[in-house]
Amino acid sequence: MLRPLIPQGEALRHAFQWIAEQGHCTLATVEQASLRFDLTPCDEEFLLQQFVHHHGAASDALGDSGQPSP
Repeated sequence: MLRPLIPQGEALRHAFQWIAEQGHCTLATVEQASLRFDLTPCDEEFLLQQFVHHHGAASDALGDSGQPSP
């Protein structure tokens, strides 16, 4: 039986929730959460794995409209 994903550490839990509330996730969103919640490099890597790599988040090369940046 699979257990639900619950990150360890208060700051990481807050960052995880904040990113989920953003509605989309990019590398920049994870970096912003890392700074906002003072995450460790290990915590930031965890978020990258969960949101960007695992969920196939939009690339930072795409603008707000979803079109490639000039």
